[in-house]
Amino acid sequence: MREANRFTFTQNRELSWLRFNERVLQEAEDESVPLLERLKFVSIFTSNLDEFFMIRVGSLHDLDAVDPQAVDRKSGMTCRQQLDAIYAAVRPLIARKDQVCASLHKQLEQYGISELSADRLEKPEQKYVKEYFAQEIDPILSPQIVDSHHPFPHFVNKVLHVGALLRDKRGEVFGVIPLPASLPQVLFLPGADVRYVKMPDILLSQIGKIFSNYEVVEKTVFCVTRNADITPNDEAFEVDEDFRAQMKKLLRSRTKLAPVRLELGSQVSGRFQDYFCRHLGLTRDQVYTTASPMQMGYVFSLADRLPPALHSALTYPAFTPQPPAVPAPGENVLQQALRRDILLSYPYESMEPFLKLIKEAASDPAVISIKITIYRLASRAKLVDYLCAAAENGKDVTVMIELRARFDEQNNIDWSQRLEEAGCRILYGFEGYKVHSKVCLITRKDRNGVSYITQVGTGNYNEKTARQYTDLSYITADPEIGADATEFFKNLAIGNLEGEYRRLMVAPHTLKSGLMALIDREIAKGSQGYIFLKLNSVTDLDLILKLREASQAGVQVEMVVRGICCLLPGVEGETDHIQVTSIVGRYLEHARIYLFGRGQEEVMYISSADFMTRNTERRVEVACPIRSKDAREKIHRLIQVQRMDNTKARRMGPDGLYHPVSDRTGLVNCHDVLMRDAMEAAPGEGQSGHRAHRRFSLLERLLGRKHQ
Repeated sequence: MREANRFTFTQNRELSWLRFNERVLQEAEDESVPLLERLKFVSIFTSNLDEFFMIRVGSLHDLDAVDPQAVDRKSGMTCRQQLDAIYAAVRPLIARKDQVCASLHKQLEQYGISELSADRLEKPEQKYVKEYFAQEIDPILSPQIVDSHHPFPHFVNKVLHVGALLRDKRGEVFGVIPLPASLPQVLFLPGADVRYVKMPDILLSQIGKIFSNYEVVEKTVFCVTRNADITPNDEAFEVDEDFRAQMKKLLRSRTKLAPVRLELGSQVSGRFQDYFCRHLGLTRDQVYTTASPMQMGYVFSLADRLPPALHSALTYPAFTPQPPAVPAPGENVLQQALRRDILLSYPYESMEPFLKLIKEAASDPAVISIKITIYRLASRAKLVDYLCAAAENGKDVTVMIELRARFDEQNNIDWSQRLEEAGCRILYGFEGYKVHSKVCLITRKDRNGVSYITQVGTGNYNEKTARQYTDLSYITADPEIGADATEFFKNLAIGNLEGEYRRLMVAPHTLKSGLMALIDREIAKGSQGYIFLKLNSVTDLDLILKLREASQAGVQVEMVVRGICCLLPGVEGETDHIQVTSIVGRYLEHARIYLFGRGQEEVMYISSADFMTRNTERRVEVACPIRSKDAREKIHRLIQVQRMDNTKARRMGPDGLYHPVSDRTGLVNCHDVLMRDAMEAAPGEGQSGHRAHRRFSLLERLLGRKHQ
């Protein structure tokens, strides 16, 4: 085994991620969270784990096949050791998920929401299910058997199947039925209450009828998870092959890669399990039996079936992103942006002012061009409509769209075609580097000359996730930032990744070196130094070592890291002065904020980049300085409230485990406080009215002067 760096203040990336997902499961266990919201957290935990196996476990299998002696520098573990540790760590999480699901379903039954198995149905419901099966399910099923004349089938990634050991006078065979994609995940039963049966359970109950000429020996629902870690570097590109066509080809291959996990919906015999393992090339460590649903997307539609009173009792209080105080409503956003900087804070504030800015630019006679980088978009996007309108109005519209945004590739392919048809100039990025930055540049030319409005964000231009993710969107007419953005788009167009900029820090060329220099600046101050970082993940070893150096110099380092954090805080002699907090709650923490120094010496950036090697070295990312006093104060308020959170915040210990925040004097939930802030700052009564203010009156009493 090759020798690797081993540090007492770092931990394995994959195990850190599993601890983050455990935090998601803890939200499902939190009795202060409304019942249906708790069930949603179970669904999020499940889909998170699916992606983890497809991407992270899949990539470890690939690396193990190529280089079995490769060692993780942060933990000294080989790929095989990491995989063994992952398999062991996941098993108790699945058991907890099953326990939480069972408890939640039992509690929801008190409100008339019941997930039923086929044997718990009343007679009229049994009749309804049988008729539905006969009319809607049976005609589209594709059952098959596996024997000497019928080969073992390919199981598509994350598609539910019903499998059975079958027997007739000739012996045993394997029978399998894939669940058709056209069927819903659950069948809702008629009646006033919300009663439903999972679709695979219906198939399971009818398997004797489907394979009527066999005796059913054993049966189970199962699902295969496959490696989906595809990048364009996995295959050689033909020089003359269109990039968009190549991405379509890669997407088709995603369903055909090697299995990395098998989920079973019930206990089966050892020989049945071995049958699966033998044909799928899996070990028993990769097989997980779960009593809870393997797919839970349907959970998000349950609330829509509830009467208003029950909906309010089982879900979070309704909240609509508020109109911000700046820009002022009813006035031209573009003209306001020319006069003063604008900072939008999602999802507390609406994305509408930014969308309105693009809509106005599309028809403004002085606007000559709009340039934008796009990583993810909603399935319905007003932004695309406005960009198309701008192109049709004769504006020069350039869209750098990243076709390799994982699991959004097809959506981006479709949008790129729509934009291209409208006359937009489409760029697809660089081989080996994803364009992950969120930058929009509007260029105007009037009698006073050329001017710029630049928008830089921490999150995607996705109108759906802007209501669910916490992100920042900064709009400025600063000429130096505008000049940098102009240079940035020129460099994107000619494939130059080594551009130099006055104000922006841009990966892969200047971001990491700029961050290291800013940390060094604080190191030089010793105990007077200060660093605050809000990130999604921390894995970049160079930055971890530099932060450890800062801690050893006495610099106070505060970090709010939602997910993976390979840096262990509070390790004596190494990271004593580093504090790491994770916040998981109603909204997904997504904004990236870098802050160095205090008072007049403070330097503040927002960015699209986490402290991950892929962000700092293998992606095009942008960090933008926040120079506006009002915008800085708004970000400081956000930081202050997150520091105060003692309900959703957890503090990481030197052991890598998360612990509740010890200060419980007055309960503070940062998401609740920031929603209240947005409602109070909204012009007039905003979109929420007096009732929304009364909703938070209890919170205000709890906070008292501490929050003011």
